[in-house]
Amino acid sequence: MTDKSTKALWGDRALTGVCDGAVDGQVTTPITGISIDTRTIQNGDLFVALKDQRDGHEFVTQAFKAGATAALVAKSYTRQTGDGALIKVEDPLRALEDIGRIARFRTDAKIVAVTGSVGKTGSKEMLRMCLSREGATHASEKSYNNHWGVPLTLARMPVETHFGVFEIGMNHAGEIGPLVRMVAPDVGVITTVEPVHLAHFKSVDDIAEAKAELMLGLSSGGIVVLNRDNAYFNLLSERAEARSLRIVGFGAHKEADVRLEAETLGDTGSQVTATVHGKTISYRLGAPGRHYVMNSLAVIAAMDALGADVEKCVAALADIAAPAGRGARSELAVAGGKLLLIDESYNANPASMAAALANLAAVPRPAYGRRIAIIGDMRELGADADKLHRGLAEQITAAKVDLVFACGVHMRALYDVLPDALRGAHTLLSTELVAAALSEIKAGDAVMIKGSLGTNMAPLVKAVHALGTNRA
Repeated sequence: MTDKSTKALWGDRALTGVCDGAVDGQVTTPITGISIDTRTIQNGDLFVALKDQRDGHEFVTQAFKAGATAALVAKSYTRQTGDGALIKVEDPLRALEDIGRIARFRTDAKIVAVTGSVGKTGSKEMLRMCLSREGATHASEKSYNNHWGVPLTLARMPVETHFGVFEIGMNHAGEIGPLVRMVAPDVGVITTVEPVHLAHFKSVDDIAEAKAELMLGLSSGGIVVLNRDNAYFNLLSERAEARSLRIVGFGAHKEADVRLEAETLGDTGSQVTATVHGKTISYRLGAPGRHYVMNSLAVIAAMDALGADVEKCVAALADIAAPAGRGARSELAVAGGKLLLIDESYNANPASMAAALANLAAVPRPAYGRRIAIIGDMRELGADADKLHRGLAEQITAAKVDLVFACGVHMRALYDVLPDALRGAHTLLSTELVAAALSEIKAGDAVMIKGSLGTNMAPLVKAVHALGTNRA
């Protein structure tokens, strides 16, 4: 996300007009930001009381104590002692959507929207870093890609923005369409289509159709960036052609418009050579893994489509680093030497698990002689869950993993087909796996931890980190 400015983002009159609200009290200082979380609120923020896992109206007074300038609340909300200016509306979420729509069309920013089964957040971050070299760039914070994250990101976008980068996610069909219509991008990117969220879809074909909803926000003549190597390129191309969109393909395929020519994969990053519509460029990627290489091609294709100076912007990729939960690496000093922790704990599906295992395989043996995978259930895979978990055995063998610790109901299916020598332990819960894993991990190990968010791999990450804290 762009750094917060002290310049007014919204005036109270503009806000009330946009969302058909009424002000109770007086807005005495400029609204310089928008927040839905009192834990991170800053002076000058408008606090939006959304009803999600908790009802934001319970935290309005706390928001004012934390420095909020005003709060967007439902008309039914009763003022409490300590409250400041209240902007009252029928529905705060609908009001936030309205604010987001106006924010989109009050700026001349060039907008790109990114979706895909995997690689959304990484590609979004690469675009943010690259485009920032050319102009003021506003991007989704974290993975704010859902029904409240997208309008919130739009509403936070300053008028002076040069480039906007939006991540759009989904768990069910019909979710991308309304969000991308709000964003109204100039360029759309679909990183790939893979078997994820199968619990909510009959087939991967249906997932591809859901991802194609991204094109609904592009006007005729708009540009969609598609993975030329993916099995669903032809299907997505047909959907794009039906909407008179220009298609830009990326990948290693000989017909890709942005084509991978050469790659040197390393344990700390990669060197890449690619052609962009026939013109050769070379660049360094600061994050390791072939999945980063492939997503960087999508990023280059999007930048080129936006009219950015690709050769100038692509230099930023040397500074990209895998974030916490998405491949972040930590060298930990422990008794007898050091160990490497690769934190992939944020989420997991068959494609991202395979990529994480390949990344573990790239760790050089001379530096870390043993490879340990601590993996948890991949959620929302439906009837094929056990089969897809068992299928990871091939990637584990290819990665020459030395020991596997697994947790979750479906990971049992994988664990049972592994050779005895690879079996560290299996438990149902991640917390039950901690003791067994810690008893085995030692200096010289490369440890990769990955699982779906709902599997809760965080305790394992924390426990391995503590090995370094306690023994350094």
